[in-house]
Amino acid sequence: MALNASELILNADQSIYHLNLLPQDLAGTVITVGDPDRVSDVSDHFDTIELKKGKREFITHTGTLNGTRISVVSTGIGTDNIDIVLNELDALANIDFTTRAIKTKQTQLDIIRIGTSGAIQPDIPIDSFLLSEYALGLDGLIHYYNNGDIQHADFQEAFVRHTKWAAEKSTPYTVQCDRELAKKLSSNRIRLGATVTCTGFYGPQGRQLRLAARNSEFISDLQSFQYNGQQLTNLEMETSGIYALSKLLGHRAISLNAILANRITGAFSKTPKKTVDKLIKHALELLTLDQN
Repeated sequence: MALNASELILNADQSIYHLNLLPQDLAGTVITVGDPDRVSDVSDHFDTIELKKGKREFITHTGTLNGTRISVVSTGIGTDNIDIVLNELDALANIDFTTRAIKTKQTQLDIIRIGTSGAIQPDIPIDSFLLSEYALGLDGLIHYYNNGDIQHADFQEAFVRHTKWAAEKSTPYTVQCDRELAKKLSSNRIRLGATVTCTGFYGPQGRQLRLAARNSEFISDLQSFQYNGQQLTNLEMETSGIYALSKLLGHRAISLNAILANRITGAFSKTPKKTVDKLIKHALELLTLDQN
């Protein structure tokens, strides 16, 4: 059945609406970054770059490194943008733009987020790297989709009880990374953690400038939570959406975090760009290791 023009929106050149990409522009391995300026920080390491395209905050470079074809895409900040990016990446891979029909044979993408984050445990060093084994989403995105059995119900229910989660807020959800892709991107430089995805940067992460946060104990509540020995480790704004939509759509996803702040000690990195650049280089080395 063909999708209506109002559902699958294409530009005049038949590229997908927001990302401005044609199906052939997308590699099977996709790195996502929040900051559009970080796209070139990744693609500068490529051996070749075959295309550079962009629209709004969504910039894409596709090229090759050590024989692996890779696309790096900027998402902007937040799971609202992730909803756009993940659905359009999947459409590029799994919908025929000529017939507007979903393909019978589905293509699985590997999606690797390289982003920044703040630690919520005092023993996580500034400028270290963390792979999100689990994502605890406070954003609510998953509840707009039929989400099957991808959630870890006991984990999220324990969190709701521990924090006395307000009923008027979106119900938290927990999704695990893709284990096989995590193995590929693991090393002794990257610790595993459980990442909290928040709906904003200030109040939703317990920060207070001129506006008082509703729950002044938010960070303390997160720090003290444990489930089966698993602590919550860090805060950011995209991972739960990436994990949830990737699992629902049949893709593999992991999130790699450069720890630039520690909310318990109050410290912030003195060399944030250097730290992110090191994570980019390390991730690319691991991603293309079997091609060397």
